[in-house]
Amino acid sequence: MTEELAIHGLEWTDKILFVYPNEFIYWSIQIVMYPYMTGLVAGAFVLSSLYHVFGQEDLKDMARFSLVFSLCLLPVAMMPLLLHLQQPLRGIHVMFTPHFTSAIAAFGIVFSTYAVIVLSEIWFVYREYFVQQSIELRESVAFGDRVKRTVYIILTLGAFDTSEEAVAKDHKAIKILAGIGIPVAGFLHGYAGFIFGSVKANALWMSPLMPVIFIMSAVVSGIALCMLTYIIIMEWKKLKTAFAKGKEDESVHEIKGAELEVMTKTSKYLVMFLIAAITLELLDLIFRGYTAMKSWMILRNVMFHEDFFKIFIMQYGFGNVVPLVLLLLPRLTIRRLVPALVLVLFGVFMMRWNVVIGGQAFSLSFEGFMHYSLPIIPHNLETFKEGLFGALAVAVTPFVLFYIINKFLPSLEQEG
Repeated sequence: MTEELAIHGLEWTDKILFVYPNEFIYWSIQIVMYPYMTGLVAGAFVLSSLYHVFGQEDLKDMARFSLVFSLCLLPVAMMPLLLHLQQPLRGIHVMFTPHFTSAIAAFGIVFSTYAVIVLSEIWFVYREYFVQQSIELRESVAFGDRVKRTVYIILTLGAFDTSEEAVAKDHKAIKILAGIGIPVAGFLHGYAGFIFGSVKANALWMSPLMPVIFIMSAVVSGIALCMLTYIIIMEWKKLKTAFAKGKEDESVHEIKGAELEVMTKTSKYLVMFLIAAITLELLDLIFRGYTAMKSWMILRNVMFHEDFFKIFIMQYGFGNVVPLVLLLLPRLTIRRLVPALVLVLFGVFMMRWNVVIGGQAFSLSFEGFMHYSLPIIPHNLETFKEGLFGALAVAVTPFVLFYIINKFLPSLEQEG
C-alpha cells in the first residue's frame, strides 16, 4: 500500500476550494453511530424509569420491554468505537484504567456504573420469575428445559425467597436503582456531547448547550425505537398466530397486537421530549447567529449553503417537523404512528450526522470545505468498517441480542 492510500480518511473525503493538505474527514459513519447508539441506550432506560420511579402506570406495559431492550443496546454502545479504532485491542484500556482526566477516559467509569445499575435492576425485576421457572422446569426431562433450568438457577444467585416481604424489597430496590440510573444514563450520553462541546478548536462543536441537546435527543430516539420495535414485534406475533390458527378461528380476534391506548400514552411523552429537543437546537442556532463570532461566517456557509439540505430539509423538516405534526394530529393510529417514529429516528440520526460530519466540513483555513462520501461497496477492511455495511452491522446487533436475551428474559409476555 502506498503512503497516499495509507492516509485515514482519504478514500471518502472530497475537498472543495482551499483545504490544507493534511485535512480529511477522520471521523466517519462509525463516530456518527457512536453517539446515536449510546443515545438509544439512555433513552430506552429513561422510558423504563418513567414507570418505576415516577409511577406512570400508563407506561407499565412498556417498562419491562424498554429495560430489557436497553440491556441489549448497552454492549453495542462501544462497538462503533472498536470498529473505528486502528488498534481496537487497545480500546479495552479505557475500561481497565478509567479516570477523569479526559471525557473519553471517564467513559470507563460511567459505562461500568451504568452497566451495573441496569443488570442489577433487571435482576430484581426478574428474580421472582427466575425462581418460578427453576421450579416449573424441575420435572421436565427435555434437554433444552434442563439447560434453561440450570441457567435460571444460576441467575437466582441463591435467592429463592418469593414471599410478599421479599418481593416488596425487590420493588423498592428497583425504584432506587431506576432513580439512580436516570442521571447516570444522562451522563452516559451527555459526556458524548461534552466531548464535542469542549473542543475549542472547532466552531461548530464548541457550545455549552451541546451536552444538553445530546441528552434530550437521546431520550427522543430511545423512546421512538422502543415504541417502533414494540409495535413490530406485537403485530408480527398477532399475524403469525393468525396464520397458524386460521383467520376464521374465533380465538384469533382475542390476540392483542400493539395496543393503541398504550402507544398513544407513550407518544405523549415522546412529543414532550421532541419539542424540548427541537427548542434547544433552535436556541443554539439562534444564539450562534446573534453573537456572530468570528467563526460565524464559515458556519453560516456550512449551515445555509453546503449542508442546507441535510440540516433544514432532512433533519429539521423530515426528522422533526413532519413527525411532530403526525403525532399531534387528533385520532392517532398505528399506521400513522409507525412512519412518525421512523422519521423521528431518522431526524436524530441526521442531527448526529450534521454534528460529527458537519463539524469537520470546513477547513481550518476557513476558505474550503470537505464532504464525506459514505463507502457503499467495500473493497478493503477499512471501507467495510467505515462504510454502509459497518454501520448496518452496528444497527442490527442489538436486535440479534434482544432475540437471544428475550428467550430467558421474556419482556412481552408478563405483566410489567
